[in-house]
Amino acid sequence: MRPTFRLAPVAVIAMLAGAAVPGAAQVAAPPAAPSAAPSAAPAAAPLPTSPAKKELVKKALQLQQAGIESIGVAMANQAAGQLLQLVTPAITRLPEDKRMGVANELQAEVRKFQGEVVPILRASATKWAPSTLGTALEEKLTENELKTLIAWLESPVSRKYQQLSGEAQQALTQKIVNETRPQIEPKLKALEQTMMAKLKTASAAASPPAPPPAAPKPAESSPKK
Repeated sequence: MRPTFRLAPVAVIAMLAGAAVPGAAQVAAPPAAPSAAPSAAPAAAPLPTSPAKKELVKKALQLQQAGIESIGVAMANQAAGQLLQLVTPAITRLPEDKRMGVANELQAEVRKFQGEVVPILRASATKWAPSTLGTALEEKLTENELKTLIAWLESPVSRKYQQLSGEAQQALTQKIVNETRPQIEPKLKALEQTMMAKLKTASAAASPPAPPPAAPKPAESSPKK
């Protein structure tokens, strides 16, 4: 029996969460040619700030703490999913009587990995939130807009929506996985076979040819008497 991996839905959720997180680096745009159209208008200057505004930003971040920490959790889940994807082909090539045992051992190692890295990633997300999300809130929103945001975050409707959206996202993910598995798994298998064939070909081309067998030495003639 092939081992069943239950992390696929979690990996999908992690990828969805990761897609909403902007990259740390921005790619610099190439210089415009002399005949290019006029460049776009410069970005709006940051809005004025004040101690009161900084306190509003701090409160807004505190109300979103769970969401901020979930970014670190999603990153850990995504890494775990990638690890399992890497080892799954090797597991399927094991003798059938050893697959389940090895799969369970590897899943235990992945859970241990998640338990170790989640606190690290969660702490890092909390550390950098003020200088990233907090700065964006401070520069782009006015005090009145921040008050409106905080009122929404504190409202029972907001809490209920966050709970419902999390549950609905899990249900949606499961539906997608169940429906598309028959279509996706053959494509993954074909991709795996193509990649393995290319690796095998490249490995064979890189290996030096075996030297030809040495010619047998002629028999020595008997010395003349």
